[in-house]
Amino acid sequence: MTKRILGLAAASMLTIGTAQAQISDDVVKIGVLSDMSGLYSDLAGQGSVIAAQMAVKDFGGTVAGKPIQIVSADHLNKADVGSAIARQWIDQDKVDAIVDVPTSSVALAVQDITKERGKVFLISGAGSSDLTNKACSPTGVHWTYDTYALAQGTGGALVAQGGNSWFFITADYAFGHSLENDATAVIKSFGGKVLGSANVPLNTADFSSYLLQAQTSKAKIIGLANAGGDTINSIKQAAEFGITSGGQSLAGLLVFISDVHSLGLKVAQGLVLTESFYWDQTDETRAWAKRFSAEAKKVPTMVQAGVYGAVTHYLKAIDAAKTDDGKTVVARMKETPINDFMTKNGKIREDGRVIRDMYLFQVKAPGESKGEYDYYKQLAVIPGDVAARPLSASECPLVKKG
Repeated sequence: MTKRILGLAAASMLTIGTAQAQISDDVVKIGVLSDMSGLYSDLAGQGSVIAAQMAVKDFGGTVAGKPIQIVSADHLNKADVGSAIARQWIDQDKVDAIVDVPTSSVALAVQDITKERGKVFLISGAGSSDLTNKACSPTGVHWTYDTYALAQGTGGALVAQGGNSWFFITADYAFGHSLENDATAVIKSFGGKVLGSANVPLNTADFSSYLLQAQTSKAKIIGLANAGGDTINSIKQAAEFGITSGGQSLAGLLVFISDVHSLGLKVAQGLVLTESFYWDQTDETRAWAKRFSAEAKKVPTMVQAGVYGAVTHYLKAIDAAKTDDGKTVVARMKETPINDFMTKNGKIREDGRVIRDMYLFQVKAPGESKGEYDYYKQLAVIPGDVAARPLSASECPLVKKG
């Protein structure tokens, strides 16, 4: 009997050892690749690093018996820089997962690398819907939002309200073009029309010539297919041009609470926007935001909240699978429902798209706000299956048709 018990104990120890050995290099290493110094640093950047660190701390600092490490780097909004960092992290530094990556051109390049090497890519900052469409990956998860959801939310709402003619001011890279294309499809599906567009280099300081084109078009809606500092500058300069007082309306197709804070309610009031998270929605969002703000000294954006959620779900999948193998972990993530302070009854579809509700907000007037960061009023909930491109229209090779 004693020999049998010892034998079972030895077998059990062997099983545990084997499971633990499947954690490569005896550490789970997560790289936060973000814009740490440019026009997206406020909406992502160091705040995304803080969110990832919070997720690791809340998880207990270890997973499957192995330590978790966070590293970070600045991709400078350049695809070649982001690609070089991703290759070094994976090939030399043994990073298991890359997270965040605002700037869709960088994210698309990093997705190619992580796909080739079988590493996990948790996308929170980038928006291009191509990341789960024609450029999808078996190890890529698009967590927080995409251009299709923004178009369905903000674009659909404004056309329904009578904004049936548009002119786009578009950031001239993958994200901007994807957002314009997705919004155009929604506008036309509602019977609206697009009168023109102007492609604007990333991080442009002077929007005057582009705003003049938009003003001359006489379009009812000027759609801002840009983000971060570019959105802030274009809205500020539109106010200086008196565009809204002339009868045209601005549509910020991707506006973050950090942008509204920079603009101030006097300038931003009335903007309609789509987000997946607002800090003041529920007791849970308020509690998490309070903890984040204690570290970051500002409220979180949806990108930063998304980093926390994605890292937590990733760690849960490793813990369940007892391995950090990329394809295995993402498969487990897809099997597991998502429920946290930000996402209720979410799921990861076969194309890597997280199906979650999105929210249509309007920026409050100064007199409606009760204090700093009390900026939004909720207009509508956009169900997850409406906010995501239907699989029947997908070009992702992972999607089985018929």
